[in-house]
Amino acid sequence: MAGVQVTPLHDRVLVKRIEEKETVRGGIIIPDTAKEKPQEGEVIAVGAGKMTDKGNRIPLDVAAGDRVLFGKYSGSEIKIEDEEYLILREEEILAKIGGAAKAATK
Repeated sequence: MAGVQVTPLHDRVLVKRIEEKETVRGGIIIPDTAKEKPQEGEVIAVGAGKMTDKGNRIPLDVAAGDRVLFGKYSGSEIKIEDEEYLILREEEILAKIGGAAKAATK
């Protein structure tokens, strides 16, 4: 994401899926088309937070660099400079995973 700067609005989060290594079962490599998309990702950018009816901003509980779990059908997939990302609302994030986040890029 060198040339394009993406800042999610409000309570939205930009996530890059963390791909797991190619799975081999019984000596058979599972093709990409048969694999499920990972439900784990690294937070790339976050919005400023949700506004309350009284005009107060509620900051997000996740930050760039956090590793998170999200639902299988959550968010909207987007493509930026040939990289696939997911934009989802903070409420669609199921959990933060402790420890240092793995680099989502190769």
